[in-house]
Amino acid sequence: MRIRLVMLALVTIICSGVYTAPLAPAPVSAASSEEPSSTLSDTPASGSDVKEEQLTLGQLRQKYADTFKTNGPSTKQVALTFDDVPDPRFTPQVLDVLKKYKVRVTFFVVGSRAEKHPDLVKRMVKEGHIVGNHSYNHPEFSKLSMTAFRKQILHTGDIIHRLTGYTPKMIRPPYGDINEEQLRWAAKQHYSIVNWNVDSLDWKGLDKEKVKHNILTAVKPGSIVLQHAGGGTGSNLKGTVEALPEVIEELRNRGYELVTLDEMLKQPKEKQ
Repeated sequence: MRIRLVMLALVTIICSGVYTAPLAPAPVSAASSEEPSSTLSDTPASGSDVKEEQLTLGQLRQKYADTFKTNGPSTKQVALTFDDVPDPRFTPQVLDVLKKYKVRVTFFVVGSRAEKHPDLVKRMVKEGHIVGNHSYNHPEFSKLSMTAFRKQILHTGDIIHRLTGYTPKMIRPPYGDINEEQLRWAAKQHYSIVNWNVDSLDWKGLDKEKVKHNILTAVKPGSIVLQHAGGGTGSNLKGTVEALPEVIEELRNRGYELVTLDEMLKQPKEKQ
């Protein structure tokens, strides 16, 4: 009798809708379970929710080999380059050494500094050196919007053109930093991005011997050497100025020809 009463109660509950069975797990869709995870990064989505995969600088160099350079061909040439110019404290001293040794180099010009010291930029070109674009005020490019990035390049290019008669083809990003979207734009606009493969680390205020060591132990055929002929407040580039004559002499003793980047990379200095 008791069993019959319990069964009757259950039937009543079920019929009234109070009792519900546990939900089954939601099925996984075929699309989400079978689609490779790389698809979202390899194929940019049309929406704004999916971001393009971030490539390393090494990967960007490989992908954009025609635009992004860190060295030249493996010939007995070395290109000396100097960033963050013009700077009245150090640039004239570097120019004096280069003139004495009859060496031509590539200077990467900061637009805001060129506005303040135009005569130094004009001197560079008059003495046979070429100039490249090193932004207007030295920001980290990858942290800029595309609009801000383009302004950095175009405004600096205009300043250099007024002073030298040409718009540089070569851009050196501050800190060597650039992202893929910026690289694509540079390629479409027929610019070259030129970094380096030998770093003097002179911006640390190193003495002459350390600067020499950093360059001469790393240099090889086709090397692009990074040095500075300008710096921020309180910077000390005495080591670079003092090391430069001995670096030039030693490279020549080793049989290297010292060239500008347009000569090494076989491309025009001027943007076409």
